[in-house]
Amino acid sequence: MSNPAVIPYRPERPLFTEPGVSTSKPSRSPVATVTLTTATAIVVANMVGTGIFTSLGFQVADLPSGFVIICLWVLGGVVALGGALSYAELAAALPRSGGEYHFLSRIFHPILGFLSGWTSATVGFAAPIALAAMAFGTYAKAFAPGVSPLLLSLVLVWGTSAIHFLGQRRGSAFQNWSTWLKVVLIVAFIVAGFVARATPGVSFFPGSHDWKLMTGPAFAISLVYVMYSYSGWNASTYIISEVRDPVRNVPRSVFTGTVVVLVLYVALNAAFLRTTPMPAMAGKVEVGLIAGQQIFGAEGAKVVAALICLGLVSSVSSMVWIGPRVTVAMGEDLPGLSVLAITTKNGTPRVAIGVQTLITTGLLLTGTFQGVLVYIQMALILFSALTVLGVIVLRVREPNLARPYRTWGYPVTPILFLLVSGIMMFYTAETMPRQSLAGLGTILAGLIVYFATGGRVRREERV
Repeated sequence: MSNPAVIPYRPERPLFTEPGVSTSKPSRSPVATVTLTTATAIVVANMVGTGIFTSLGFQVADLPSGFVIICLWVLGGVVALGGALSYAELAAALPRSGGEYHFLSRIFHPILGFLSGWTSATVGFAAPIALAAMAFGTYAKAFAPGVSPLLLSLVLVWGTSAIHFLGQRRGSAFQNWSTWLKVVLIVAFIVAGFVARATPGVSFFPGSHDWKLMTGPAFAISLVYVMYSYSGWNASTYIISEVRDPVRNVPRSVFTGTVVVLVLYVALNAAFLRTTPMPAMAGKVEVGLIAGQQIFGAEGAKVVAALICLGLVSSVSSMVWIGPRVTVAMGEDLPGLSVLAITTKNGTPRVAIGVQTLITTGLLLTGTFQGVLVYIQMALILFSALTVLGVIVLRVREPNLARPYRTWGYPVTPILFLLVSGIMMFYTAETMPRQSLAGLGTILAGLIVYFATGGRVRREERV
């Protein structure tokens, strides 16, 4: 017997409409030219960015243990993998670009999907781009001391946006070579870190006080920074419509990309800790540069800074690419935002790219690194957790839904992700209430925009 409460999924039709307004999409369907290699590169590039080269300095001050730090990064990788496996099931079952915006609209309610999309369109991608650009400017000081870091950050953002303005083909080529160059450079850095002489006193074996550190609030707060570093494991789900054979390649890309990054992160942090005294990194943003000075000396550190800057370029590129796809999906579904869905003949969302670039520029001119990071994390963790919860909800509500891929380890995998996400949100709200409230305030502001733009749930035929 059919369930009258279930709305059939029709990916070719918008989620919202308004009386008297045509439901035809104002944008052209993107051409599916993204290969598995490029989709995986997007995942890796989105993950390997600012966090791995900056966040360790905020962890070692409160967690002065090599063993605890490595456990922190392993746990973060396992949680990210759980999220990636959960998103892979949704991507294969509900194949449309938009990420959380599409999934939450389909599973729970269009308003919840809009709030997620609103957050992604306003700060969810613009803020990480700004953070990566800030780090780029900071590291560039090592080899360009006379140039303003802010100016360098702005040049990076506007230059990368210009490349993606030119179209998907050029953007794909740029993304591929910049990402795999970054991976090669990180591997070279890891090898050099383990060949260099070790710093005395650092141990990767458990100590007598390590368990206390791992069960305290400092560990949970540090996990927020770690999860920021791992964020991006869902990157290819934002461009499902542009991926060749998405039912197979999107799950493969999120899994492969997350595993690759987990291995790189654990090894790179071990190299940092092995070569660099913790007090030298505590509270510092440019930990990659500090470790590079320990390994290669003052002059060699300049080369390391340049290499890190090259790596950050691919991170900015990947977010400039996928962020506007959420904005386009919202523009397709909401008549009041239809201008955001305007694209070129080859599907390039130039209006959405331009809007994202302007927001990023504003954050660069007004934000601070740590404040922006915490501000966005609360909202992003919340929507990621709701999306993973959606895997469980769909399994119960629609057991007969076609699922070409099923989450490995279900239900343990999504439950672990939800548990850790809940702990992080609790400690973040408790210790940093102002930034957390600001993030939630951004979400609530989306309600005003939703109703102001005529967002209404479209009536569907029931089954």
